[in-house]
Amino acid sequence: MQILGFSQQMLTGAMVSLQVAVCAFIMALTIGAVASVLTLKPKTVFGAFWIVYASIFTGVPSLLVAFFFYYAGSDIIAGITGLFGAEKRIDLTPFIAAILALGMVYGAYIADLLRSAIRNVPKGQFEAASVLQVKKRFFVPLIIVPQVIRIALPALTNMWIVVLKDTALISLIGLKEIMAYAKLASGVTKEPFVFYLIASLFFLLMTSLTYYVSKHLQSWSDRGAAVYGKD
Repeated sequence: MQILGFSQQMLTGAMVSLQVAVCAFIMALTIGAVASVLTLKPKTVFGAFWIVYASIFTGVPSLLVAFFFYYAGSDIIAGITGLFGAEKRIDLTPFIAAILALGMVYGAYIADLLRSAIRNVPKGQFEAASVLQVKKRFFVPLIIVPQVIRIALPALTNMWIVVLKDTALISLIGLKEIMAYAKLASGVTKEPFVFYLIASLFFLLMTSLTYYVSKHLQSWSDRGAAVYGKD
């Protein structure tokens, strides 16, 4: 019965883990999409900035980045806002620090895979658009973006799983996610195997669900490519 008493906490922790993962992945996808487009042309100002950004965030473990944002993020924000005459201090919660850390770290990885996907779009697509004089505002979102998504979907699926699993590390900055509650429940009930097994089953369930959804999305996105190949 004591074990069942922690079911609500474990469920709450699982929801927090999902919320952090979803928010961080959306942030990483946004950073990656913007950076992949802006770094297609080499030797630009943004390209030089991105080299520094990617070197830092791919070279430092996610947990250390989370510590940095949690303990120093508020001071950094205060310093930046102080330059504009605003003296209000904003304290970063563990939830926000976790999203910033995972989002900025995996944004660097997603930028690389999206840039690679863009370059793998057949050049004939661009040449056809030029010959037909298709306007860029229609050509990019309706023709290029769907193909980029199809090419990058397997790698993006793996990246989502990595982000989800990395939420387990964020408990070390005080976030009450599923691993934090598993540790708490294990200490109270003296049943660590049970609660860490529950946490493991949660991640396995989410991974299986991700692969199931990804498989159907990949089949759906490949329909046009299959038809094109037969032609």
